[in-house]
Amino acid sequence: MSDAIQQFNSQSASKDFSHIRPGLTLKIHQKIKEGTKTRTQIFEGLVIAIKHGRGVNATMTVRKVASGIGVERIFPLHLPTIEKIEIVKASKVRRAKLYYLRSKTARETRKKTKILIATGQKIKGLPSHTTETAE
Repeated sequence: MSDAIQQFNSQSASKDFSHIRPGLTLKIHQKIKEGTKTRTQIFEGLVIAIKHGRGVNATMTVRKVASGIGVERIFPLHLPTIEKIEIVKASKVRRAKLYYLRSKTARETRKKTKILIATGQKIKGLPSHTTETAE
């Protein structure tokens, strides 16, 4: 029984997301289907948590502030509607779960995270700035 589950999980895990970690600011391009039309919606925010390991069940919580209101979305890492994931910025953080940033203002958040790279720079230890997940 467990061999069949492990085989299914290894086939379902299409990409390696080991480089995604808390503290990264990501742009997640997701396909949205509305009636007969499909479009790409971009969600840009800070990864505050990764849960359930790195396998098929893995999820990441991404937080952004829109119009002064904090918005969090939980994305399964191996969601088939995710077209690509772009790394916008990398920050050095000292926690695995950044839930304390929920109560901080934008200025306090910038103080708590030390920016390692900005857009267009090479990220040390990461394979590339974009992770393609479309097949």
